[in-house]
Amino acid sequence: MKAIVLTGTRGPDSLQLVDLAVPKPATDEILVRIRAVSLNYRDLVITRGAYRKQQKHESLIPTSDAAGEVVETGAAVAGFQTGDRVIALFYRDWLAGEPDQQSIKSDWGRDRDGMLCQYKLFKAQHLVRTPSHLSDLEAACLPCAGLTAWNAIIGEGKTRAGDLVLTQGTGGVSLFALQFAKIAGARVIVTSSADGKLDKAKSLGADHAINYRAVPDWGEAALAISQGGGVDQVVELGGTQTLKQSLIAIRPGGTISMIGVLSGATFGDVLLPFIVSRRVRMQGITVGNRDDMEAMCQLIAQHSMRPVIDRVYELIDARSAFQQLQSGGHFGKVCIAV
Repeated sequence: MKAIVLTGTRGPDSLQLVDLAVPKPATDEILVRIRAVSLNYRDLVITRGAYRKQQKHESLIPTSDAAGEVVETGAAVAGFQTGDRVIALFYRDWLAGEPDQQSIKSDWGRDRDGMLCQYKLFKAQHLVRTPSHLSDLEAACLPCAGLTAWNAIIGEGKTRAGDLVLTQGTGGVSLFALQFAKIAGARVIVTSSADGKLDKAKSLGADHAINYRAVPDWGEAALAISQGGGVDQVVELGGTQTLKQSLIAIRPGGTISMIGVLSGATFGDVLLPFIVSRRVRMQGITVGNRDDMEAMCQLIAQHSMRPVIDRVYELIDARSAFQQLQSGGHFGKVCIAV
């Protein structure tokens, strides 16, 4: 089978196409033909060798998110059969409830081979069924970006009709957050540095748009949109350079869902008493468990929701896909057809 492996820490240039043997399932394993993979920012960081301490730097098959079809099952497997369309979980061992030290380290494509290959073995608990209205490319967008946004808005965020939500940027997580917030009946503010992207976000249902390059103090702009009361929730993806503006925008008692560190991983010049005195809830979001994934897929099927895909590359062009993600020019998800 064809696969992409990491051969160093030079970013996308470290990716190499190789030939590997097709694995054979054990009695409790399922062999899946991978049809589609979607990329996340963490996959790009992994190509640089900079994602957590326990990361393989050589001979690693990267990426965490994939969808495909079952082609063979072991004799002891129950619940899946040949031909079933499936999506892989982001965390192998986080099945329900709160995470523990083991489950939170069970992500694919970091210290264990990920999804950029034609065939892969799973246990039954690692998979969920693909919503029937989604293509494999669309389904591959769900495990990390989709579930992260679902938890920020629905699972942990408990967004209600009439709430005002601000989401940063127009990447995969942010657009999923926009779509889930609209399903919940909320109003949504989207930020971006490109007016063209903001126009596209409005076509997806965004109620307000702020160009943060033209309006550096976008927290004040969001506060004005809320008529001075503040927004109910911020989907915080930037980190160091955005958190201060998020704190300006949030209402007293509001929630900031901490998801990304695109501009840095420290608090910068944020004054912590500002959080305490205004009773702001800082909620860390790290994808979700299998029960969450099942619930999200049900919601997506109920509303015939479709992920937003920017571009699709072939497996042989994996480097170009990673470079597209690195450029920051994408609107939605960057995917690879395997």
